[in-house]
Amino acid sequence: MERMQQRFDLTGKVALVTGGSRGLGRAMSLGLADAGADVVVASRTLSACEAVVADIHALGREALAVDCDMRNWADIDRLAERTYGRFGRCDVLVNNAGIMQTPSPLVQTDSALFDEFFEVNVKGPMRLATQVAPRMGAAGGGSIINVISIGGLKPGPNLGMYCSSKAALQALSRVMAAEWAPLKVRVNALAPGPFRTDMMEDMDERIPGFIQHSVSTNMQKRMAEPDEIVGAVLFLASDASSFVTAQTLSVCGGYG
Repeated sequence: MERMQQRFDLTGKVALVTGGSRGLGRAMSLGLADAGADVVVASRTLSACEAVVADIHALGREALAVDCDMRNWADIDRLAERTYGRFGRCDVLVNNAGIMQTPSPLVQTDSALFDEFFEVNVKGPMRLATQVAPRMGAAGGGSIINVISIGGLKPGPNLGMYCSSKAALQALSRVMAAEWAPLKVRVNALAPGPFRTDMMEDMDERIPGFIQHSVSTNMQKRMAEPDEIVGAVLFLASDASSFVTAQTLSVCGGYG
């Protein structure tokens, strides 16, 4: 049992989580810290990141809060530099930050809306990964986890910008995995289904019955709690998945 636990042990590692101040990102940040990692928590709201950092300190780990807008490449580059300036390394990158759209048909999609979704959900994660992966390789390797969505695998109507941008990030994950395998950097995608988060509750307000529909279309007939994402993240972040790259892990209760 001790040897098995060591496979998931992240002691001495540094993890960077974007969108890490609430919802799944907060659960991931705390889960990585609980497994032994020091954690950089990034989101647009510094005070929210600092609250998670305080929780991580309570677990006995080091942590750093950084405000970052994933639409802004200067912010992204600063995030990478702050990470390496504080810890000198980054072993795990979780590209979790993303935005969800107000449901609307494709015929109502204008250029600005299209650009916003691909800037945040695709270009931002790509930029951050490119700033981290070469340095991961120079330090002996690492793991990049790009959080997409079950919607990127099974897209539905009226969420075209969200679903297509998440599908694009899945495709980029495979490109990253192929290009960075010689650096011993593994890249995988994580596709959550319905979790009890602010984002899901917001969607239910915009589309009455959204949560009920999401529950009805998964085999377990329920929503997951945020900390149920942690096992999948630890698997992909740790040596337990040492021969896993270019894959997509769905955590969706058997959706659709």
